[in-house]
Amino acid sequence: MTRTPRTGPGRGWLLRLVIAFAFAQGAVSMARPAVSYRALALGADETAVGVIAGVYALLPLFVAVPLGRRTDHGRCAPLLPLGVLLISGGCALSGIVSSLPAMAAWSGVMGLGHLCFVIGAQSIVARQSAPDEQDRNFGHFTIGASLGQLIGPVAAGALISGQGGTLGRTSALALLVSAAVAAVALTSLWRIEHRRAKGAGGKPGHKVPVRAILGARGVPAGIFISMAVLSATDILTAYLPVVGEHRSIAPATVGLLLSLRAAATIACRLVMSPLLGLLGRRALLTTSCLLAGLLCAGVALPVSVPVLAVMLAVLGFCLGVGQPLSMTTVVRAAPDRARSTALALRLTGNRLGQVAAPAAAGLIAGAVGVAAPFVLLGVGLVGAAGLGLRGEGRPEPAAAPGESGTGPEPSESAGAPVQPESAAAPVRPESGTAPVRPVSGTAPPETGTAPVRRPGIDGAPRS
Repeated sequence: MTRTPRTGPGRGWLLRLVIAFAFAQGAVSMARPAVSYRALALGADETAVGVIAGVYALLPLFVAVPLGRRTDHGRCAPLLPLGVLLISGGCALSGIVSSLPAMAAWSGVMGLGHLCFVIGAQSIVARQSAPDEQDRNFGHFTIGASLGQLIGPVAAGALISGQGGTLGRTSALALLVSAAVAAVALTSLWRIEHRRAKGAGGKPGHKVPVRAILGARGVPAGIFISMAVLSATDILTAYLPVVGEHRSIAPATVGLLLSLRAAATIACRLVMSPLLGLLGRRALLTTSCLLAGLLCAGVALPVSVPVLAVMLAVLGFCLGVGQPLSMTTVVRAAPDRARSTALALRLTGNRLGQVAAPAAAGLIAGAVGVAAPFVLLGVGLVGAAGLGLRGEGRPEPAAAPGESGTGPEPSESAGAPVQPESAAAPVRPESGTAPVRPVSGTAPPETGTAPVRRPGIDGAPRS
């Protein structure tokens, strides 16, 4: 049976959502390296840069699940403009303040805004997409993120230049421009959530426990794969500028390298459907995570800029697989009434990785060297490949409408219940010569000398 998706005429809502996400993600991708450069200009070392990058994900850790609960039983669209405003304010104020603790605080506000936007947007995609459209729609949705990651670092690299006080001024300018870019996303946030999708999550009083969601087979694997892939992307964005400073690579070149990685990710998501048809979900997840782990560890090698560019391009293509497929994995494995909460738990795992990975990267970089965090990320991605090899969890059941047990339900005739035992139990004859057959419904039993035939009621002819 073919299910008609609740997407209204066309997919204009998805296009507008992708455009808004591109501007919001572009602002964040522009601000993240700018925050790192501005922190360096204010006297931060590698450890401090890692702490500031981790604070970006700290506030979202505490609000992701409550936001997911709210979204499961209400509208998703109000989270989108709220997220844009928080992103814009965090970017602007990060460029105005002149102390490292204040920069860390406003970086956290920026991360909170990004979380609000992503929870609302992912919930809309999950709610308004038919099951056979989820891979495609999530893949197209994440193209918006990749577009932002493509344009943001290039813009940041073009604006940031100089050393010392000049670097501080140009990085502050980049943060102010990123605030304006985020505000542009508000122009696309209209008619994205449809009326029929409103309140589709069930009654507010019926909450699925978090333990039950995490216990669903496939949810933990999807969360870890997403966390490993996003941590790799995040560390690349935050720490490639530090690597560039140590290897005397100009900020503009670093921005181009990050954008090359994002362009490869876009290319991957444009061909996601053919790749799934060619390799299958399990093989695609496993292969991409394994190659990404090896390439991420290879960034630690002192290679030339052209070789680094090739490595980042292939790495970006491999990293493009994990996010959309982990979204679909979590949505399909989670209980129906807790899909937004499951997506929020996935984002909580992402933010946990964004807190722990930069902090650990800062400690490792301060003790061993700036290239060492990429080896740590490579190990995490190889572990994600192992989870992908185990499979994505329980398959989606192909249940018929109204199915609630292990056996098929009897069919209904004119809304009246049918006695399922009537086909197997013999009919008790009355005192006459003709048997009496009970007929389901409101009509009285018929009697007579001729046999009564009722085809279509219980599936077997009567005589």
